[in-house]
Amino acid sequence: MMEVSREFVVCIKNTDYAASLEVRKIYQVLPDSKASPYQMIRVVDESGEDYLYPNAYFMPIELSASLQQVLEMS
Repeated sequence: MMEVSREFVVCIKNTDYAASLEVRKIYQVLPDSKASPYQMIRVVDESGEDYLYPNAYFMPIELSASLQQVLEMS
C-alpha cells in the first residue's frame, strides 16, 4: 500500500475569513484539481470542514518528518 504524503500550508492573511482562518496557523491542504485554475486552495479550516480559499492567503511549508507524522495523526 502506497503512503500518501499530506501537504500543509501556513495562513498569512485572513481578510473576510477571520472566523474561519487564523493567521500564522498551519492548515492541511486537500487535493482539489478543479480549484487550482481559479487560484484557490482547499483547506480544513477552523470549522473542521474543508473549504476553498484564495492561494494568496497561504504559503506552502516543508515540515520535518517527525512533525508531519504528529500532524497526520491528529
